[in-house]
Amino acid sequence: MRLGVSLRQTEDELTRNMLASTASQVNCVNGTNGDNPTELTKEDVDEVVKALLGADAHMFLSGISGEDKFGTAPVRNAYFALASTDLSGSLSNVAGFIHQSQYPSQDKVLDSEWGAVGNLRFLLSSIGSKTASSSANGNDVYNVFCVAKEAYACVEQDGASAQFIYRPAVYSGPLAQNVTIGYKFAEVPRILNDAWVSNLRCTLS
Repeated sequence: MRLGVSLRQTEDELTRNMLASTASQVNCVNGTNGDNPTELTKEDVDEVVKALLGADAHMFLSGISGEDKFGTAPVRNAYFALASTDLSGSLSNVAGFIHQSQYPSQDKVLDSEWGAVGNLRFLLSSIGSKTASSSANGNDVYNVFCVAKEAYACVEQDGASAQFIYRPAVYSGPLAQNVTIGYKFAEVPRILNDAWVSNLRCTLS
């Protein structure tokens, strides 16, 4: 089971590295922490969303209508923002941030979803992208990949998708004492439309 997790995490890491090295970069500039890039703000989110809308990029998720429940707020149609779990605290300081626990309905909440700002719904991961000590003040810079539908894909080389390999002990070793277990894949992640993905770079607040 752990090796299966490793397989999918490896695919995620390769895709993360591809986006970090090839997606168009936009620095956050509207924050107040005195760094370059600054911390994430609603104004920076709005600029990225405006660019995606201008490129006719399709959103992933439909909105969630408001309901008469204490502490909840309606959620807009949204693109995905893929980011590091290190941003969990900073997101709470962004104007208009709605934590996923405050959505009127939990039916469409994803496991990794932290919350929404405007038309971006943030999915956080411990393997989210960051560039160490690369801001103007020497702080870590976090890459927030703002993506629309079909912005990128994994191309299977010669149809060789991910394969999980298991051979029981009776077929794999002397005296049937050892098993063979592993995985292999020949996939290449690549951007399909440069206008439908943006790397929004920020520091912590």
